[in-house]
Amino acid sequence: MTRGELSPAGSAALFQLLRDGRPRTRAELSTETGLARSTVAERVDTLLSSGLLKFSDKANSTGGRPPTMFAFNPAARVVLAADIGATHAKLAVTDLAGEVLVEQDKVLDIADGPEVVLREVCERGRVLLSQAGRDECDLLGVGIGLPGPVEHLSGKPTNPPIMPGWDGFDVPAFMRGELGAVTLVDNDVNIMALGEYRSHWSEYEHMIFVKVATGIGSGLISYGQLHRGSQGAAGDMGHVRVPHDTDVVCRCGNVGCLEAVASGAAIAAKLTEAGVTAANSADVVSLARNGSVPALQHIRQAGRDIGEVLATAVSLFNPSVLAVGGALSLAGEHLIAGVREAVYQRSLPLATQNLRIVQSHSGDEAGVYGAAFMVIDHALAPSQVEALLTT
Repeated sequence: MTRGELSPAGSAALFQLLRDGRPRTRAELSTETGLARSTVAERVDTLLSSGLLKFSDKANSTGGRPPTMFAFNPAARVVLAADIGATHAKLAVTDLAGEVLVEQDKVLDIADGPEVVLREVCERGRVLLSQAGRDECDLLGVGIGLPGPVEHLSGKPTNPPIMPGWDGFDVPAFMRGELGAVTLVDNDVNIMALGEYRSHWSEYEHMIFVKVATGIGSGLISYGQLHRGSQGAAGDMGHVRVPHDTDVVCRCGNVGCLEAVASGAAIAAKLTEAGVTAANSADVVSLARNGSVPALQHIRQAGRDIGEVLATAVSLFNPSVLAVGGALSLAGEHLIAGVREAVYQRSLPLATQNLRIVQSHSGDEAGVYGAAFMVIDHALAPSQVEALLTT
C-alpha cells in the first residue's frame, strides 16, 4: 500500500463520493472507486475518526454477518449563517447538509458600522450555538450575506451605498478574531440565489434569482454554480436602464435605472405622491394585501418593467428557472404576473418554451440557506477536507 493511498488527500477524495448521503459498504466503495478493500478500509477509518462519516444501517446479508455501511455525517460540525440586511439580520446554525437547527431574527442597523453589527452577530451566534447544543469548537465556518457589493475573494465590501464605514472592512479577519472560524462573505442577492437553488431547483443547471425589495438585484446560477463575473458585479440588474423613457434619477447618479422605477422604495414614493401613504416595501405589500387598487396597479407595472429587463437576460442566459424573491414578491401574484407578461412577450420562444417563472420557494430563509451552503461547499471541498483531516 503506497503512502498516497493512506494520505489525507486520499481520504478526502473518498469523502466526496459519500457526500451524497447514500450509505455504502466497504465493498461498494471498492467497486465504485476501483481501490483495494484494504485501502478503502484505511480511508473509511480516517473519516470515521474525524466524525465526517458515521455508521449506518446494516446492508442485506448474502450469507453470514450483514456488512457494515457508512454514510456522510451532517452532524459532524455546524455552520453559522447570517443574512444581514439594512435594518435586520436573520441568523441560523445549520448542520453540514444545510438543515437549519436553530435560527433567530434580529433588529439591527447596518449604518452602525461593521464592528458594532458584526459583534452583535457573534454574540447572537454564540447564543444560537448554545441552543443547538454546540460550541465554537464545532464551528466549521461562518457565512455572511451583506446588502451591498462585496469582493468575494477578500470578503471586503466595495463602495456599498447604504453601509457607511464598511468600505474595504476586512470582515473575515474580524470574524476569525471573534469566533476563530473561517468566514466567507458575499452580497445578499448572491447568497439568496444559492439558497433558493440548492434547496429547491438543484435538478436544473441554470437559474436567475431576482430580489425585489428596497432595491433590485439578481443572482445567476450557471452549471449549478454562482456566476459572480470578473469583478463580482454579475447580476446587478437594478442599474440597467428601463427600455421606456423616464427621467427618474437613481441613487447611483444615472437616470432611468430599473431600481429607481420598479423597486419597493420607488413604488412607495409613487403611492405617497398620489396621496396613498407608504414609506417602504412593507407598506406597499400591506396595501396590496388589503386590496389597494393603486398599489396593485403599481406592483403589476413594476413587474412589467422588471420583465422587460429580464427578457434580455433570458435571451442571453437562457435559464430554466427564473425565481422572484424579496419583500415585494410577498404582495401576491401581481408582481410575478407582470414579469411573466413582459418576458414571454419579448423573449424568443426557444428561450421561454421550458422556462419556469416562479415566486421564491424559500422566502426569507433563502439568505441563510445560501450563506450556509457557501461555507459548506468551500469547507468540504477536497483540499479543505484534506487540511481538516491533517489537523
